[in-house]
Amino acid sequence: MTAPANKHGDGADKSVRITGARRVLLHGFDPYTDTAITQRHLPHWTQPGVTYFITFRLGDSIPLDLQRQWQAEREAWLRHHPEPWEATVEAEYHARFTREQDEWLDAGMGECHLRRRDIRSQVEMNLAHFNGQRHDLDAYVLMPNHVHALLIPRDGQSVFELLKGIKGVSARWCNQLLDRTGETFWMEDSYNRIVRDAEELWAKRRYIEQNPTIARLRPDEFTLVMNEALYVEP
Repeated sequence: MTAPANKHGDGADKSVRITGARRVLLHGFDPYTDTAITQRHLPHWTQPGVTYFITFRLGDSIPLDLQRQWQAEREAWLRHHPEPWEATVEAEYHARFTREQDEWLDAGMGECHLRRRDIRSQVEMNLAHFNGQRHDLDAYVLMPNHVHALLIPRDGQSVFELLKGIKGVSARWCNQLLDRTGETFWMEDSYNRIVRDAEELWAKRRYIEQNPTIARLRPDEFTLVMNEALYVEP
């Protein structure tokens, strides 16, 4: 895939639009369509044709003791709330567990390699490499220790395989930029959530756009792209 970015340079990154990208009609979560649910450390729901809000994190972005505590509390909660979930139960899950991890990420724990512009540029190149071919990107932000994106897989493409490719290739090049080999760059699991409807799309876009402000980052510490490829039927 894409070769490593330049090893030097720490200028600010601006919010831009990807040129030549197509417009994509939003298909929200359909309760009447078969939904595949897979689970490793995090639950993953998938449907064909939908948009995903995805998050993937650096390997040291959450300390092991906090991660173990979170996992134990989550497992206890899941024992009392077996899937499938009603909408209110799912909302409780995200309020208790997803939001907590977001707060940890915004606290800027770990070495935060993505503060370096050359590292962010490499990740961005891999994230956008197949944009318009295998997937479409609506918006994304590269924070110091994690990435949020709104991504629409093209027909026949798996969100898991897309993320595997993006993370795998970027990890190799970023470790090269860091002059190290064999070390974990990304945390193994990623978070993906199907965007339910137009209201949730607007909310996720706002979250992506406001995340650097919430984390009180300087302009040179993040990369924000608001492509807004998705549109909603009137």
